[in-house]
Amino acid sequence: MVIATVNPATGETLKSFGAMGPEEVERRLAAAQVAFGTYRTTGFDQRARLVLRAADLLDGDREDIARTMTLEMGKPVAAARAEAAKCAKALRWYAEHAPALLADEEPDPDDVHDSGADRARVHYRPLGAVLAVMPWNFPLWQVVRFAAPALMAGNVALLKHASNVPQTALYLEDLFRRAGFPDGCFQTLLIGSDGVERVLRDPRVAAATLTGSEPAGRSVAAICGDEIKKTVLELGGSDPFLVLASADVERAARTAVTARVQNNGQSCIAAKRFIVHTDVYDAFAEQFTAGMRELTVGDPLLEGTDVGPLASEQGRADLEELVEDAVRKGATALCGGRRPDGLDRGWFYLPTVLAGITADMRIHREEAFGPVATLYRVRDAGEAVTVANDTPFGLSSNVWTRDPAEVDRCVRDLQAGGVFFNGMTASHPAFPFGGVKRSGYGRELSGHGIREFCNVTTVWHGAEPSAD
Repeated sequence: MVIATVNPATGETLKSFGAMGPEEVERRLAAAQVAFGTYRTTGFDQRARLVLRAADLLDGDREDIARTMTLEMGKPVAAARAEAAKCAKALRWYAEHAPALLADEEPDPDDVHDSGADRARVHYRPLGAVLAVMPWNFPLWQVVRFAAPALMAGNVALLKHASNVPQTALYLEDLFRRAGFPDGCFQTLLIGSDGVERVLRDPRVAAATLTGSEPAGRSVAAICGDEIKKTVLELGGSDPFLVLASADVERAARTAVTARVQNNGQSCIAAKRFIVHTDVYDAFAEQFTAGMRELTVGDPLLEGTDVGPLASEQGRADLEELVEDAVRKGATALCGGRRPDGLDRGWFYLPTVLAGITADMRIHREEAFGPVATLYRVRDAGEAVTVANDTPFGLSSNVWTRDPAEVDRCVRDLQAGGVFFNGMTASHPAFPFGGVKRSGYGRELSGHGIREFCNVTTVWHGAEPSAD
């Protein structure tokens, strides 16, 4: 099997790698086991020094790794730089906060004595080697947001990255090596998807985390369920963007453009379904469509580019099928709806707004992974919530309102892992990240994320007998 970097702006193969054979995978699994035996006993201070060194190195590498990401998956280079900076920030955040997040917890003294104990505490211990199966859309961030908490907790990491970003995957292994982590603490496995099951079933692998498609999530969950191993899954999303009657329409429309086309529209937490109260629908649709139409589509290595190519030819074909199905069934393309003129070599698609969406259109139920937005007109907040929840996904959501009662209702009723008011969904190390329904389970980031791959241990000490 060949694992290759193919530039999505040109279709040109830039660099190829042979997949690792069984012997090399075995060598790396053995190294992970040896590394965990000693790394798990290190203190937070030592781990933090290593993680902070990785952050400093990443800052120094920012320009080079940004260009690599852009060449591998097509994101505008300015966005790639921002991704690298965000990763360094997350590394520093966990280096600072991990000791407090994993500090021993002291139960209520009354409960301790009622249990017959003299003292008790809850202690967090690392699990071991964790396999991370990661996607191409944020090839640095998706990995670092797992690796930073996992390494600070004392685990070791194995990375099976998406096959179209091998250079980023190898860079990550080299980054942690240069930072001084012991051999085997962070290793990249250049293997195809057909090699994942063997690694998951290996007894030296304690758990797995996956960000990716629903079928991939099902497969990893089934294998780990059979092996009784912990998993965290972050799968697809079709996030709603609710604009209610009291919203600041101009600001909502401006934010909506960024929320839809971030990362060329290839983000699980990108707003995809724009659900707008009828009183402000026309104004929002006009401003939003104008903003989408004005975006610059082109070479992602140019600083002025807003939207680059889709990451793969198949990804563009899938997006085109969704748009064509919707238009055939009565939707109207207010802008876009086709490939751009003059960009024939790469996998480009124009930013698109579709209105008149109905439930029989595939795009109503399926995730559009590219710069395509769907518009819905609703009568009131109740209908907006109903439409928002009419999806198999539940990753995050955006709501624009100035009404406190609508805030309370959306927090209570929206079926999502996050509700962002008057701003776009984004991830931050301090806040838990993840979804419900077919968007997966478990959480990344924050204290919730670092504890996912810990053995939560009850430590109980019996009361000493009285000297009398």
